[in-house]
Amino acid sequence: MTESLIMALIAAVIATIFIVPLSKKTSDGEMTNQQLIKSVIFVLAAGFILIFAMIYITKVDLHWTVLAFALPVFALLGTLISKGVEQTFKGFVLLASLLFLAYMISAPLFNADEKYESAKMEEKVEIEPFDETKTPASVPPRFAENKMKKAFGQVPNTSYYELGNLQIQKVNNEYVYIAPVEFSGFFKWFNGKTTPGYFTMSATDSTDNPKFVKSEMAYVPSAFLNENLERHMRLQNPTLIFYGEPQLEIDEDGKPYYIRSYGKFISARNGFDAKGIVMVDPENGNTDVLTLDEVPAFIDGAVSPESVSLQNSYFGKYVHGFWNSVFGKKDVKLPSDEGTEANVSPVFNENGEMYYFTDFTSPKEGVDSMLGYSLTNARSGEATYYTGNLEESYMDSQGALAIIEKKFIEKEWQGEMPILYNFYGEASWLAPVLDSNGFLQNYFIVSAANPEISAFGTTPNEALKQYNTALNRGGGTVDGTSRAEIATVSGDVVRVYKERVGDNTVVSFLLNTGQNFTVSSQNAPLAIYLQEGDRVAVTYFVTGELFLPVKEIAIEGIAGQE
Repeated sequence: MTESLIMALIAAVIATIFIVPLSKKTSDGEMTNQQLIKSVIFVLAAGFILIFAMIYITKVDLHWTVLAFALPVFALLGTLISKGVEQTFKGFVLLASLLFLAYMISAPLFNADEKYESAKMEEKVEIEPFDETKTPASVPPRFAENKMKKAFGQVPNTSYYELGNLQIQKVNNEYVYIAPVEFSGFFKWFNGKTTPGYFTMSATDSTDNPKFVKSEMAYVPSAFLNENLERHMRLQNPTLIFYGEPQLEIDEDGKPYYIRSYGKFISARNGFDAKGIVMVDPENGNTDVLTLDEVPAFIDGAVSPESVSLQNSYFGKYVHGFWNSVFGKKDVKLPSDEGTEANVSPVFNENGEMYYFTDFTSPKEGVDSMLGYSLTNARSGEATYYTGNLEESYMDSQGALAIIEKKFIEKEWQGEMPILYNFYGEASWLAPVLDSNGFLQNYFIVSAANPEISAFGTTPNEALKQYNTALNRGGGTVDGTSRAEIATVSGDVVRVYKERVGDNTVVSFLLNTGQNFTVSSQNAPLAIYLQEGDRVAVTYFVTGELFLPVKEIAIEGIAGQE
């Protein structure tokens, strides 16, 4: 608050210097000393009150570039009121300030290259294969939100509050959704004073029930006056540039903190590049300003999803500058708007690190081919762009959702939160399927390169098992790029089942060890000769499925095997 008052006073002094004719020569004549003193006091006091009121109400930053909008007004008033040399000087200042304002407004026309450089990503071909023995964080936020609303009876004085925005996070090695309880209006805030806590629910187990955690919070987004969270952050840090909404983060002990990303303009007063966070203890308002290197380990989303979405747009649009993004559009790629948070979707890697996922598509209408996809580290902001296998054409997220919609067109179910994974070495879209009421019905997986290969199940793991079978039948690339462990076993074949699928044969067989296996003739051509009683040596992936995918098979007595 003190810093904001000082900044408002400095701005009021600048306004006074320009507006009041210090030479005492005005358009109406010459001022007396007493009139000059009264004018200075009046303009200084009125300017201070108006400027601080503007800061308080609008929560605008006081970065020095804001002068570009205020200075022309001050200079114009001063030019109109004063006379003589002072009027000439203020006229020159007015002209210079107008030119500076024009520069600020036109910044998007010439800083596209700077924006692209700030968003430039490392490029790779494919993401690391997914470990099929694990469960992806795949509970859609709309479903989690519905369950939390139905559990709202756990909140004391329920009529005072409503559910806030969901945020996915890793807490004590578990992936969970966090949603704060917010005030439902001014009078509810006036009577309630504090919110009672937040909800938490598993982001991997759709059968989990939301739990309400008591933790009183005074400084929240839905509070008013000085306890409004955004205003509190602004008054404590008047010159910082914020981008994105405040988000709730929980430490390992369940203690909540609100964070918001701050950064710098790319140039002029345009663009944004994240540099750190402001962290507030919502119980007492204690505030810390931290760079991205100083962010505590429990915070997963230090870089706001809004700023990541902005960086994605810079990377996709401005590869050859501003004008190319409007006219020629050479190499331009548009980030998808199918994300769950500001057009991006949070995902976690095998190390528990959170990334924001976005796929890119062509600016040409009616094209659902994916040009690539990006993963941005949610703590550091470092991003990687994946081109995908350049020999194949990948379907984008909208194409995947269209397939789901057609699959369940009679039931009017729709997919949500599509994420691209590397399942069994195949680039694959995974999306939860919800009914019209927002309730989870199943999980759908479809190959990005071969849309005719798809499967669904009531859980992600069941969908993976069905997808593995579909890949074998469809001749997918179930090979050594899988993340599952590889094991070897020898035994006698007890039962064999062969099925012709397209140009290939899918062979399923049971060993005397009690294990079931499946292999496509595309990957092991000599498997078509397999019969009961054969002695085989099998190298397979330990995926935990009923039918284990075979990497290599050697049949005793069959020549031509490596």
